[in-house]
Amino acid sequence: MTFPANAYLLACAAAFLAAAGSLPLWRGWCWRLGLVDEPGHRKIHDRAVPLAGGLAVMTGMLVPTLVACVALWVQSELKPSKSREPAGLTQPGLKSSVPDGSAAGLLRHGLNRRALELAAILAGAAGMLLLGLLDDKHDLSAGSKFAGQVLIAAIVAAAGVRITLFVPNLLFSYAITILWILTIINAFNFMDNMNGLCTGLGIIGAWNFALIASAEGQYLVALLAFLAFGALLGFLPYNFPRARAFLGDSGSHLVGYLLAVLAILPHFYTFYHPRRWAVFAPLLVLAVPLLDLCWVVLLRWRLGRPFYQGDTNHLSHRLVRLGLTPTRAVLVIWLAAAALGGLASLF
Repeated sequence: MTFPANAYLLACAAAFLAAAGSLPLWRGWCWRLGLVDEPGHRKIHDRAVPLAGGLAVMTGMLVPTLVACVALWVQSELKPSKSREPAGLTQPGLKSSVPDGSAAGLLRHGLNRRALELAAILAGAAGMLLLGLLDDKHDLSAGSKFAGQVLIAAIVAAAGVRITLFVPNLLFSYAITILWILTIINAFNFMDNMNGLCTGLGIIGAWNFALIASAEGQYLVALLAFLAFGALLGFLPYNFPRARAFLGDSGSHLVGYLLAVLAILPHFYTFYHPRRWAVFAPLLVLAVPLLDLCWVVLLRWRLGRPFYQGDTNHLSHRLVRLGLTPTRAVLVIWLAAAALGGLASLF
């Protein structure tokens, strides 16, 4: 059974409209609460900018999801699905577990099977957003922020969103999953240093994961990726090239978390068996933020500085020092990420 492509388009459009439409409201809310990024040390903007991006992206994810769930519930109440199983194979009093082939039927079937995981993923996204908002408002210590990231990642892993690779060990699965989520979150947090950079990398990553999942029939994963793609795309005009809103730590935490989860959900090895190299596809999709993270952490370590202490040694800063404008530096990095992400299809 093939999931209808127009449902993916609808998910993108709904997320785009929800994020773009809610952003002005969230900007006003941030101004009232003082959630703004003031100009200062290592910052290139010369005026306060509201940190509304994460709230808008989360709205773009949640609103279409909730509307779809309500619509499916209303449809099932008004018109119960007919069983397609031969008589005698379904237990009395139970609905058929076989989807009817329509988008609604497939969605209902998938949500019935993966409701806990989806709820955990969205709860984790809300948790990362809240953690980032607290950091934006109160400037949390590195230890407090790290503890919050570990707790949320552990809860998501406990719900079944875990990396297994080829090691059938539960403790290893938990450890590598938490490490992966924390790494990607902080990689995107580090890349949030120029207008549109983190947002654009999130768009490119979500698009690649959406294509991979949809091509292999993983429609729930694809829908989640298309929602993230549409929501980030709805925020981008407010963030690039001239920023009327920033992601802030709340937004960069959310973007990194979503990309980390989208890299975990598809079963790359079973998709492409027997091509074992397929498990490296997510590393290609996320290569740019990962390489930038590795570079600055190693450099700070060599200089004897804490790895979480910001500086201007990121790839974007180095491109600007080479003579590019910030806008062109961002475009070059986007192009590199798109090219590397495209290579993932070769696996």
